[in-house]
Amino acid sequence: MMRSLMDPDSPPVRRQSRGIYLLPNLLTTGCLFSGFYAIVAAIDGNFERAGVAVFIAMIFDGLDGRVARLTSTESAFGKEYDSLADMVAFGVAPAIVSYQWGVARIAEYGKAWYRFGWLAAFFYAVAAALRLAKFGSRVQDKRYFEGLPSPSAAAVVAAFLWMSSEWREPGLPGLILAFMITAAAGALMVCRFSYSSFKGFDLTRPVRFIWLVGVALIFIVIAPAPAIVLLVIFGGYALWSPLVWVWRRVRRLKRQERKSPPEGAG
Repeated sequence: MMRSLMDPDSPPVRRQSRGIYLLPNLLTTGCLFSGFYAIVAAIDGNFERAGVAVFIAMIFDGLDGRVARLTSTESAFGKEYDSLADMVAFGVAPAIVSYQWGVARIAEYGKAWYRFGWLAAFFYAVAAALRLAKFGSRVQDKRYFEGLPSPSAAAVVAAFLWMSSEWREPGLPGLILAFMITAAAGALMVCRFSYSSFKGFDLTRPVRFIWLVGVALIFIVIAPAPAIVLLVIFGGYALWSPLVWVWRRVRRLKRQERKSPPEGAG
């Protein structure tokens, strides 16, 4: 502590600590490592491991913020570090995994499809960067996200490619579908659809015993075919808001048609 040089009677001023909190940043490092490993695994052609690594990164990403809040160890450094780690794990890694999955199979179909593949991957990466920048620069309602969260977008791409890694020869339709899903996930990240954040769920609050049984059942359902089940879960989450928006638009149009007078009336 030190006192002001201008006023020796002023209260002491505390120097801001230059240290960082180890536990939450260690979890963020785990997220970064998992994303980096997904890139390495994709380059080596092991897309199953790459997909698993993206989901492990999601676990670390979900833990670091909660641990920081529970232990009162939040910091500006931690937020910036978390954002950079998210860009690698949920922006660059899924884009490269998608590109690597297709580049080995698309050469025989011509340069046009090759360009489409890497452009779709780049669009996803830049959409993730814009999504993270918007999330960090705006004050948003904690109950909702504006645009698909980058971890969920990464989960859609990773789960699809993880499932598709079992295809020996997906053919041109399979390649087009993979790149379209990558581009669509990127588009949903920068759209204005609202997605529930589920932050209202308090993990420290006591719950009924049946909830624990439900969690066990979720693991039982996922275990036989994890890639397919995870794709259904996160794909449904990604499509929910656009489908609700379309449904509301259709209902609004039908109401307007009912209210409008029939032709020739009057």
